[in-house]
Amino acid sequence: MYPGLLTAMVVDASVAYLRRQSVNGLADGGALAAADGAQGAALYEGGLGELAPLDPVAARTAVDDYLSSTGATTAFPGLAWQVSTTGSIVTVRLTTPLDLPLDPAGWADTTTVTATGSAVVQVS
Repeated sequence: MYPGLLTAMVVDASVAYLRRQSVNGLADGGALAAADGAQGAALYEGGLGELAPLDPVAARTAVDDYLSSTGATTAFPGLAWQVSTTGSIVTVRLTTPLDLPLDPAGWADTTTVTATGSAVVQVS
């Protein structure tokens, strides 16, 4: 293997890893923000059992607010997210494009970094 190619692989892999770590932290933070905002009609009509129900609209709004307040959309241009709720579980999936710093001939110069965070609202 050529030293230049090996260097490109190490640099690109390192940049992708660091980006994923950052985006993973945002996904976890978004899930926690949504879980923290557990609310909705089900909460008031059904009361609290062991698990608090999540309102999908409120969860989405909490994630939107969190990502906006952290400056994530500015820091990661092209950031996209999906929020899904199932009962008392919220899952946040983030994707962002990444321009790789070194792109040897034949390699793609961009890739996509994906991270997922989940939280559950448990009432003790």
